[in-house]
Amino acid sequence: MSEVFKKVIAVFTLIGLELAVLAGVAVVSVFIFLYIAKLVFIDQNQALDAVAFSFAEAHTTPARTSFFKFVTFFASKDFLIYGSLGLAALFLVFKKHRWYALKVPVISAGSSALNQGMKAWFNRPRPETAFYEQSGLSFPSGHAMIGGAFYGLLIYLVWTNIRSLFWRWVLSGLLFIWIILIGFSRIYLHVHYASDVVAGWAAGFIFLIISILLLRRLEPKYARKATDVMDESPVESSHRNN
Repeated sequence: MSEVFKKVIAVFTLIGLELAVLAGVAVVSVFIFLYIAKLVFIDQNQALDAVAFSFAEAHTTPARTSFFKFVTFFASKDFLIYGSLGLAALFLVFKKHRWYALKVPVISAGSSALNQGMKAWFNRPRPETAFYEQSGLSFPSGHAMIGGAFYGLLIYLVWTNIRSLFWRWVLSGLLFIWIILIGFSRIYLHVHYASDVVAGWAAGFIFLIISILLLRRLEPKYARKATDVMDESPVESSHRNN
């Protein structure tokens, strides 16, 4: 009996810790986004942007330019459309994780739609010194925001599904570094200001956490239905409809 009690306590402790971490990240992200928005649109302070561009220019080489053009592709609209659908299809194969097949495209598409709305609201033009022509507005960075939400979701999935603590830290660390590289690629290529990127990361993490919490509330009810529908054979479905 005591062992069962200990397991129950451990589960609630884990859930409580997870919610505390998510809440902490969300609060910090909200503060960062509001601070950056104030810095850019109220204070008209461009010191962060100038320092970041100077740092990037001091380290510009043809090889690094090719590298960051490669990196930036992995948070582009084309990649994330096919990447999120491909990952969703992969989750459909595993019965235990089929609910994730909904989470991935919902978070990817939702963050993209929200980003477009925010860009229209803030209406900040892109830098005039961009390495190549890029359509659309600048604040917040879509690559940073959507990439942060998409790869942030992968970090969440790694942390909640992989048992080995070592591999949790390794994979989460690599994904976090990848998020940073994607954001910096936008600064390096001068298609976004540093403030766009930082605000994009913050907005992406906020959206991700809200989405995770909302989908978790729906999960007990709809995950079972989704699994049952996917498991149902065409013959069984035909008999049921008749």
